[in-house]
Amino acid sequence: MRPTQWPKNFFVLAPLVFGGELFQPDSLLRSLLALAVFCCAASAVYLLNDLRDREADRQHPLKRHRPLAAGTLSVKAALAAVAVLVAMAAAGSLQLGPIFSWILVAYLTINLLYSFGLKNIVILDVMIVSLGFVLRVAAGGAAIDVEISRWLALCTIFVALFLVLSKRRHEIVLLADKASGQRNVLEQYSASFLDQMINVVTASAVVSYALYAVSPETLEKFDTQNLIYTLPMVLFGIFRYLFLIYQTSAKRNPTEAMLTDLPFLLNLAVWGCAVTWIVYGA
Repeated sequence: MRPTQWPKNFFVLAPLVFGGELFQPDSLLRSLLALAVFCCAASAVYLLNDLRDREADRQHPLKRHRPLAAGTLSVKAALAAVAVLVAMAAAGSLQLGPIFSWILVAYLTINLLYSFGLKNIVILDVMIVSLGFVLRVAAGGAAIDVEISRWLALCTIFVALFLVLSKRRHEIVLLADKASGQRNVLEQYSASFLDQMINVVTASAVVSYALYAVSPETLEKFDTQNLIYTLPMVLFGIFRYLFLIYQTSAKRNPTEAMLTDLPFLLNLAVWGCAVTWIVYGA
């Protein structure tokens, strides 16, 4: 079920915070339910991926320890867990309205298409994974009936691409000549090509956040111009993540590595407190 990947689902909460609904009990409860639904749905997808890729995972220095690849979890148990998780996600989505439910269906559909073929198409593979993040934000907005800012949507797209491309680069470097044997599409990537794309989406993410912070729409909504002062924290977070990718030799997935990196986590906490104070208390 990969609970270490669940923090990705916190994108569901972005509309709650930036929509000014954080301290509304009903919106908070609905957003937390939406978060739980996506954790169930994502875990079901992870299990299906591991079922399909268990032979290839046995050749990976890290993934070979996953329960299905290692043989410590049976196929029947995994399929039963998928059924339970999907049922739980469906039950939760019915409480959050038809729009949320259709977004969840779209999320599951693109992930199934990804698992059964789209993951082998270069560039499209990373864009499909990034779309999953956008759907999380859209679902969070649908759960509490909050319209998503276009700038917030753009920020989500670029941050998601940044995370996915960084993961691809980590796989290329970690597996070296064995990369294509683990994931076919990796044969069509190179570290230098991924570096160029990472540079583009990094700059785009920062610019999008800065434009969101100073846009007339944001100023009117929050009645303050102070959100721009959180930009240095965003820069530090991105730079720290790049540091973990390029300057450390950790074999772990960079997304997992950042969850144990104290400077990154402290900066994230400070950014969260600053955004909350500016949006709700300034």
